Amino acid sequence: MPCLLIRHKVRDYGAWESVFDEHESTRRANGSQGGRLFRSAADPHEVLLLLEWDDLERARLFADSDDLREVMTRAGVTDRPDIWFLEDVDHLPG
Repeated sequence: MPCLLIRHKVRDYGAWESVFDEHESTRRANGSQGGRLFRSAADPHEVLLLLEWDDLERARLFADSDDLREVMTRAGVTDRPDIWFLEDVDHLPG
């Protein structure tokens, strides 16, 4: 399954999380299948999202959308996000 990995810093994690949660239905409508949310152990303002997507091209369109840029601004993202498009290659044993 294709994945979208996003890393960025936020001004206030609680405020960011609230906007992120509000945006769930838009992500799903654009192909998001859910994923994982991480915060850096060294910097609580650094957030990483690993989102599974139904289609890599739809993930690219979502990541390039004006809507996502507007939501990130409203959520208090303070730097330019790093965004990677990933393809699942293999599952490693535990």
